[in-house]
Amino acid sequence: MNLLPIIIYFLLIIILVVGIILGIRTIHTMKKVEEVVDNVNEKITSLNGMFQVFDFAADKLAGFTDKIVDGIAFLGTRLFFGKKKKKEEEEEE
Repeated sequence: MNLLPIIIYFLLIIILVVGIILGIRTIHTMKKVEEVVDNVNEKITSLNGMFQVFDFAADKLAGFTDKIVDGIAFLGTRLFFGKKKKKEEEEEE
């Protein structure tokens, strides 16, 4: 009858020791992960200027192509719809 509490206490001590060991390993793993994240943040920060240059160039290129497309669309509408207006004016006279 006295054997069961001793076995339970022994198992609880084993679980406590395993929990402490897992906690210590988790702390070490978290330190390593923090170092990796800091390293990645430093690399991203160093590349931030290059990304800004690419973003600026992409914005300028998009604006330039928008102007070209607008000009072609304007010429197309003027070419096709301008003739219809002239024909309507001639029919009214």
